[in-house]
Amino acid sequence: MDRFEAMQVFVKVAELASFTRAAEQLELPRATVTHTIQQLEKRLGVRLLQRTTRHVSATPDGEAFLQRCVRLLADLQEAEDAFSRSAVRPSGKLRVDLQGTLATHFLLPHIGGFFERYPDIEIDIGLGDRIVDLVREGIDCVLRAGEPRDSSMVGRRVAMLAQVTCASAAYLKANGTPKTPADLARHRAVNYAGASGKALPFDFLVDGQARSVNLRGGVTVRHADAYVQCCQAGLGLIQLPRYHVEAALADGTLREVLAAYRPAPLPVSVLYPHSRQLSPRVRVFVDWVSERMQRGR
Repeated sequence: MDRFEAMQVFVKVAELASFTRAAEQLELPRATVTHTIQQLEKRLGVRLLQRTTRHVSATPDGEAFLQRCVRLLADLQEAEDAFSRSAVRPSGKLRVDLQGTLATHFLLPHIGGFFERYPDIEIDIGLGDRIVDLVREGIDCVLRAGEPRDSSMVGRRVAMLAQVTCASAAYLKANGTPKTPADLARHRAVNYAGASGKALPFDFLVDGQARSVNLRGGVTVRHADAYVQCCQAGLGLIQLPRYHVEAALADGTLREVLAAYRPAPLPVSVLYPHSRQLSPRVRVFVDWVSERMQRGR
């Protein structure tokens, strides 16, 4: 087994934290996987993996080597793609991580169309909104809402989503309808916890200037569906992209408030590692995501 193949075995074992599962996915005998790691550790002169009867984890040296392996293997794949038929007919495995509600609303209902265009691409899709180390985790790109904050990633803006502030009809009947952001001092919110664990403020444009308001509330959630359901239950105001509550606004279940002070549209971007040439399969996926986001707004 050559060095690149040994790196692939090591990355898979570290990723799955298991020799057995790595062997299954690589379609290799477990003994071959174990021998490959032993030979790799012998050649490097360091222990890469800590083994117990139930768990496998990377040592500090293993973590450092893993980051380099992931980067080298990705670069090798990109180099091969650039000079192979995949430059014309994209192929291979693509690992992406998509913000859940964006994916389920704009992308996944139409994913069959992507495979009709590119039948030789295989996609491993993760759903979430967590901070992702693309190089460490071997992820090709992520779809995220909000302004990008990680300087190690660059990306392509694929949409600007209108945002609304709304509440249930029952809540407004019981508590009145706020006319200006100043009225919010008398109101409650369903608070949404961001990545830091803190409740996100409500944002408004007042005389062309951005203003943030923190509202008291009896419930804090971490999932968009729970956010909307708690609002429908009359627990307070919410603020989110309009697409997520379009049907509820249309049937009157929810009502928009403070429309004259709507916050700025929410940017949505596909992000990928800085200074990395996009492989053909990533490029066509990003193009497709941009197309679907534009159509679905």
